[in-house]
Amino acid sequence: MQADYSVELGGDAAALEIPWRSHDGAARYFDLHARPELLLEIDEARRFRELGEFLAVVNAPGSPLASAKCDVYATRELNAEEAIFGAPLKLASYVDLVFIGEQRFSFPANEDFARALCALLNKAPEMPSAAEFVIRRCYFHLDVARPPSAESPSGEAAAVDSQAGYCLTFYLSGYGDEETDARQRWNIGMKLVQNAILQLSVRRAASRQQVQ
Repeated sequence: MQADYSVELGGDAAALEIPWRSHDGAARYFDLHARPELLLEIDEARRFRELGEFLAVVNAPGSPLASAKCDVYATRELNAEEAIFGAPLKLASYVDLVFIGEQRFSFPANEDFARALCALLNKAPEMPSAAEFVIRRCYFHLDVARPPSAESPSGEAAAVDSQAGYCLTFYLSGYGDEETDARQRWNIGMKLVQNAILQLSVRRAASRQQVQ
């Protein structure tokens, strides 16, 4: 399995907002970490059981991550780099992931996590699937207030519209001659990434306990 990460933080790079809502209102952000029962409201999770299981795991209590957005689609539009898989189509997906807590505002925390995930995944057996993690800007819209500061000499709290942080967009592709083959490889890839996230979560928890 191929795995790599990249950084897209330029002025014209895509960015995520939390919460978000589609223009027509048909799709919107669900805080699955706080309300796991909302997983039933996500169409992609209902149609693709493997994705639903992944979302349940990354949003579970104790997980350092939460999901923000996702999609799954099949396509025959492959780029030149994907020719190495020798397949005419792929089942592809993406999941936007954010840290729980202050690490969502730390670029090193996001990069270290992406690097560690790729290191684990690149040890997996070779198979026609690929994972990519892209570090992007994320704007967290807040309903809280900033404490009084020099910028608010009156002592009144200043309203906060949003706070800039980071997200990890996790792309996964499974390749095959038929969609059933591509889905099987995509499914295996999803399990590998899920297990890698669980493994890193256990390491992080053990490290925090040692520090304490």
